[in-house]
Amino acid sequence: MDSLSIILALGAIAVAAYYYFTREDVFEKHGIPRSKGVPIFGSTWKVFLQRATFVDVVKETYNTNKDAKYIVFYDFSFPTIVIRDIELIKSISVKNFDHFVNHRTFLLDKTDSLFSKNLFFLKDEKWKEVRNTMSPVFTSSKLKTMFGLMNDCAKKYGENLTSLPETDQTELELKDVFSRYATDIIATCAFGIDIDSMKDENNEFYTCGKSLNNLDMNKLIKFFIIRNLPWLSNLLNLRIVESKIEKFFIDMIDNNIKTREERGINRPDVIQTMMESRKKLGPGKSMTTADITAQGFIFFLAGFDPVATTMSFAAYELGVNQEIQKKLQEEIDRVLLEHGDVTYDALMGMEYLDAVVNETTRMYPVQPFTDRICSERFELPPALPGAKPFVVKKGDCVQFPIYGIQRDEKYFKNPDKFDPNRFLGQAKKDLDPNSLLTFGLGPRMCIGNRFALLEVKVLLFHVFARCNIIPCPKTTIPLVFDKTKMNFMPINGFWFEIQPRKETAQVYEYVKVMSHVY
Repeated sequence: MDSLSIILALGAIAVAAYYYFTREDVFEKHGIPRSKGVPIFGSTWKVFLQRATFVDVVKETYNTNKDAKYIVFYDFSFPTIVIRDIELIKSISVKNFDHFVNHRTFLLDKTDSLFSKNLFFLKDEKWKEVRNTMSPVFTSSKLKTMFGLMNDCAKKYGENLTSLPETDQTELELKDVFSRYATDIIATCAFGIDIDSMKDENNEFYTCGKSLNNLDMNKLIKFFIIRNLPWLSNLLNLRIVESKIEKFFIDMIDNNIKTREERGINRPDVIQTMMESRKKLGPGKSMTTADITAQGFIFFLAGFDPVATTMSFAAYELGVNQEIQKKLQEEIDRVLLEHGDVTYDALMGMEYLDAVVNETTRMYPVQPFTDRICSERFELPPALPGAKPFVVKKGDCVQFPIYGIQRDEKYFKNPDKFDPNRFLGQAKKDLDPNSLLTFGLGPRMCIGNRFALLEVKVLLFHVFARCNIIPCPKTTIPLVFDKTKMNFMPINGFWFEIQPRKETAQVYEYVKVMSHVY
């Protein structure tokens, strides 16, 4: 780096420090509690020193002052208002959505177009246009159609787990297994491509997913530079998505679209739905192949690690809570005896499975927080009794601490205990729906949440229909999270012993006999 770059870097650091201390004074005058931080690295300094995970920081920030409606958190040198009050979150996300339409963006179009053009980062009218185009992908009729593809894939994985040789190979790291399942589901449901990642262990879809989700310290440093020093990011040509991965997705989707158009192929998947939707766009609106590629990419990214992680945590809790696992298996057996196999409607009617998945996403939200950028002046009520109201200005950021809220005793009794019963009967009715923010709230909530939950449920059904999952010597109890990773990952992974269920063999034999009788 030349002397000019060093001078510019030092200047940027000085400006950031000045900004940090002057804003501190403003927040103090308004009586707003602040999380502990240092200039430049803000409240995330513990993550850089590998003393805490991002989840730890979210929870610590949330608990800075339990009486405050909101507090200040420094996302590196960028001050963020963390909203603790769930009614205020609802007001911002729904009633006053027009003041907080967009997420904070930090990616540059020329270096990371797959990120910058996807639905999560799009802004204003372009976001609305693309969201409307993608909405048909996730209707009940489309999900029912894709359920058949998911069910076949999940059934295959359940059968594979019961056919493992009786050696130490019956001890498996489940995150790897579930990541392969997620790869196969996305490949077929989104792109119309059949893959078997259990047999073809190093297929390009799977290796791309693993590389994208290897969120180590090197990626954290990249994020820091891209978000806070964009000029340096440009100088170093930094990017989140590697060039070879970007090329893989661009070529794959481009060829996929061309083949369908040339041969008149029509498949019930995500790409097909977007191709059909763009034909219906009104005057002045467009959705290019590059736009479709970006949405296909984020669909893959959101469906790979987040879904595999949710399934892994669900399996973990069922594995260490055998009585809950048994209760779920009893519900699964009842469905099999009644229907012979699981149908979409039968799966949607499984109350205990739904409760297990809801409790998993409550305890382990794959996104520990989300944010909004203010687009129009907005006044917040006082953070504490006797304090002054605070005006959020255009360009300021507010953040919703999903993990902190969903682990708060105020909303969930014994919040660190895995208890699906809180999502059943009267207990479920008594929950405040605004306290469940796993997929967000309002118009900007996750558009693919129903697809993701269906993907999780159908695999859990087939795995626990055929298998008992029990702790083994490699199982870590309780979980200890890896402070060297940006994502939600235990240090030793999710190791369990897999045992075929004798009860399932009897159920399937009965179903087989009865099918011949009728």
